[in-house]
Amino acid sequence: MADEKKAKIKDKYDVLVLGGGPAGLAAAIRAAEEGASVILIERERKLGGILKQCIHDGFGLVLFKERLTGTQYAERFLKRFYELKIDHMTNAFLNSVTPSDEGGYEFLIQSAEGMVEIKSKTLVLACGCRERSAKQVFIHGERPAGVFTAGTAQYLVNIMGQMPTKRCVILGSGDIGLIMARRLTLEGAEVLGVYEIQKSPAGLARNVSQCLNDFNIPLHLSSTVTRVFGEKRLEAVEVCRVDENFVPIKGSEQKIDCDALIISVGLLPENEVAESLGVEIDPRTRGPFVDQELMTSVEGVFACGNALHVNDLVDYVSQSGYQAGEAAARYGKKAADRIKIEYDPNEFLYVVPQYFDKNKGENLTLYWRSKKDLKNQRVSLEADGETLKAKNYLRLLPSEMEVTKVKLGKNIKNISLKMSDK
Repeated sequence: MADEKKAKIKDKYDVLVLGGGPAGLAAAIRAAEEGASVILIERERKLGGILKQCIHDGFGLVLFKERLTGTQYAERFLKRFYELKIDHMTNAFLNSVTPSDEGGYEFLIQSAEGMVEIKSKTLVLACGCRERSAKQVFIHGERPAGVFTAGTAQYLVNIMGQMPTKRCVILGSGDIGLIMARRLTLEGAEVLGVYEIQKSPAGLARNVSQCLNDFNIPLHLSSTVTRVFGEKRLEAVEVCRVDENFVPIKGSEQKIDCDALIISVGLLPENEVAESLGVEIDPRTRGPFVDQELMTSVEGVFACGNALHVNDLVDYVSQSGYQAGEAAARYGKKAADRIKIEYDPNEFLYVVPQYFDKNKGENLTLYWRSKKDLKNQRVSLEADGETLKAKNYLRLLPSEMEVTKVKLGKNIKNISLKMSDK
C-alpha cells in the first residue's frame, strides 16, 4: 500500500498546498477544478484540520446556508477532494523549500515512505494557526498537570473520550474556550467561571449567549488569572481584576480551588515557512501582506485561511482557500502595480488584503475588524476621494469580522477604508 501511494506522487506540480484543513482543502479543490496539477501536504494522519474535533454546529451558514457540525462541514469538502483524485501526502512534513533555478520552488518532504523531492510552480500556505499557551501570557507558578489549551481539552473530550477536569476555570473568552465551557458542562464538569482580561468578550456574541448565558456560567471581564498553585497537579488558581492598562489591581486577588485551567487566549498564524522564504509579515495580523488574489510579497506564494489572519467563521476560511487556489492555478508572472490600502490603526484592528494590484482584476473583498467596541458607526471605502461603498453599523466588535466588497477601476491611485460617526 505504501508503494502504491508513493508511485502516485509525481515530482512536479503546478500547485503545492501546505495544510489539509478547511483552507487547504478548498485551495486544492479550486486549483484542481481550474485544471492545475495539485498536491496537498498534511502533517496529521487524516485530512480535515481542527474540524475533525468540532462536533458542535454553527458551521456552513455562509457557504451552505445550513447549520452543520464541523465534521459534517469537513465531509463535504473531503468528498469533493476525493472525487477530484487530488494527490496528497499525510503524516508528511515540509523539511525545506527553496526557489528553483527553473522557476517555482523545490520542496523536500519527510514522509512515512522516506524523503521526497517535489517541484511546484506555486505554493499555497494554508498552515492554519496555533493556540497561545499559559507561559505566553505570563502566569506565575509551577507547571503542574491540569493546564490545557482549549483545543487540547476539546481533543481529549471529543476525540479521545477522556475528561480532563471535574472542576475548572477558563482563562480567555475566545470561541473555542466558550464552546468548551458548554461542552465540559454537558459532560458533567463544573465550570467555575470564564475570566477575560479585556472589557468585552473575545468570542462571537452568539457563543457568549449559547455557551455561557444558557448554562449560567459566569463571565468576568477585566479579570485574569495571575498564578497557578500545585506541583504535580493543579490545585487552585489566583484570579485578579485588572485596570485599564491590564495591570492587576492589588487587593482584588481571589484564590479558586480547581483541578484544571483551560487557556483560550488567542491564536497565532503559523508562518514559519512563509518567513523562511522572506515573505513580509503584517505585525497586526501576524500573517503575510497580500494583494486581492492573496499572493504574498514573494512571487508565486499565496496565503489563505488562518495562516493569513485568524477568522471567526470557517466559511471565510474556505472562501479564502478557494480564492488562493484559483489564483495559484492561474498564476503567471507579471509586473506588479500595487496600491496600499490605507486605514486608521486607531479605528481598525486590521484590514486584509493590505494591497490592491491594478494588474489583477477589479474585484476587491476586504475583511476587517474594528479596534474597539463601537456603536453607531459608518464605514466607507473610498478610491481617489470618491466613496464607492458605505454601510452603517449599529455596533462593531473586535471579535466579529466584517466584510466589504467593491469593484475598482484600473486607474485609481489610492484606496482607503474610513470610519466615522453616523
